[in-house]
Amino acid sequence: MNILVINCGSSSLKYQLIDMEKEGVLAIGLVERIGIEGSRVKHEATGKEEVIIEEPMADHRKALELVLNALIDPDHGAIKSMDEIGAVGHRVVHGGENFAQSVIIDDKVMEAINDCIELAPLHNPPNIMGIEACQELMPNTPMVAVFDTAFHQTIPMANYMYPLPYELYEKYGIRKYGFHGTSHKYVASRAAEMVNRDIENLNIVTCHLGNGASVCAVQGGKSIETSMGFTPLEGLAMGTRSGDVDPAVIPFIMEKEDLTFDEVNEILNKKSGVLGISGISSDFRDLEEAAAEGNERAKLALELFCNRVKKYIGAYAALMCHIDVLVFTAGIGENSITIREQICDGLDCIDIRLDKELNQVRGKEAIVTKDLTATQILVIPTNEELMIARDALELVKK
Repeated sequence: MNILVINCGSSSLKYQLIDMEKEGVLAIGLVERIGIEGSRVKHEATGKEEVIIEEPMADHRKALELVLNALIDPDHGAIKSMDEIGAVGHRVVHGGENFAQSVIIDDKVMEAINDCIELAPLHNPPNIMGIEACQELMPNTPMVAVFDTAFHQTIPMANYMYPLPYELYEKYGIRKYGFHGTSHKYVASRAAEMVNRDIENLNIVTCHLGNGASVCAVQGGKSIETSMGFTPLEGLAMGTRSGDVDPAVIPFIMEKEDLTFDEVNEILNKKSGVLGISGISSDFRDLEEAAAEGNERAKLALELFCNRVKKYIGAYAALMCHIDVLVFTAGIGENSITIREQICDGLDCIDIRLDKELNQVRGKEAIVTKDLTATQILVIPTNEELMIARDALELVKK
């Protein structure tokens, strides 16, 4: 069966068509600037050259229409007809407490996703637009929702509650939800395969380090703690997000700088993190280059980021008593040799000993430890699209 995986942003759309018999990608693409002048589709079927389709797209329905036409095009397509698509898997950022696993989409599911808009106002609306467009264009094809938050629904209550008045949780669902769940789930599963051990007997810490970043403690294959919280702002310092700060800083800044809540929220989400510290860039490649040239603020930003990751790894080692496997994934985790080294440096006290020679890898699976008695440190490129497709296939088969 072929599964189409859709990941909708507010003005963009990523997609992959995956042959689940071989788990091979048949086509991959990116739609940019939906609803904006200069919109286009970058499409590539396996074994064929990439094509760029430039055409106005007023909305996600038009974008998906162009995607589906590209998939069946005689010259640059990957399939002959739409009938060859057995299901569509949709990435949905927030499912709240409603979903602990992926689900076939029906009216009740759509209602629940809509209810979560206030928890993810930037992400859930475009996710919904993508689902509705597919339902209109492919009315007889099963649709599956795969939630970023679902993997973290196994976190114990003592770990996901905030020490606020309990009534706020009861009224508004204020609690830790966690994100990047599909990625954490995929790399934890793949890590168990790579070390040839049953995941139910492993304590794993997964570090999804990109422009958005989070760390997750996976015990027995289940998430028991993660660094992101009620929103993706909590936790690590990130590209432009502050991560953990003293809550009292917020009203202090508002008063001193005469800012509205929206303005201070903009600072915390889009002007902080390593961008705010360095004053240079939110791109870690730029920071590593500047640091190598002696820029002190770039060095400080990188050190702060690595220390935050290190702190969470140590906390999760204490929570689980021992870490069997430490995983690095996503853009920074997969590709930055120096950041992996800096994070692991000084963690010998909890049996984390990275081998610098083995660590000379970018963008491919690798075990970067020699000492088999220590925590096994792995680099694993994430594959959220395959995870979404697997969930979709399993549900459709049922």
